[in-house]
Amino acid sequence: MGTFHPHAHALHGITCVALGRGATTWVGRVDTVEDGRVILLDVDVHDAAAAPLPRADWLEKAARVGHWPRHPRVAVALDDVESLRPLAEYATKP
Repeated sequence: MGTFHPHAHALHGITCVALGRGATTWVGRVDTVEDGRVILLDVDVHDAAAAPLPRADWLEKAARVGHWPRHPRVAVALDDVESLRPLAEYATKP
């Protein structure tokens, strides 16, 4: 799958999960990955210490019904990201 922008990151425009190395996970549309950070748009954040659902359940639900965009733009340091993958990969198979 390509992007309309020839110099954009391969995940540009795709709703992705930035799985944090710690307790935090971000879900949002990838704008860019550069300068040691990923810029996500329309972002929801899961904090394992405060969330009512475990991360795996939260991600499965977000993949099934969508996430709630609580933050318009978030910059996450790539050093804090374990993986960056499309949200659709977290959907459970029927």
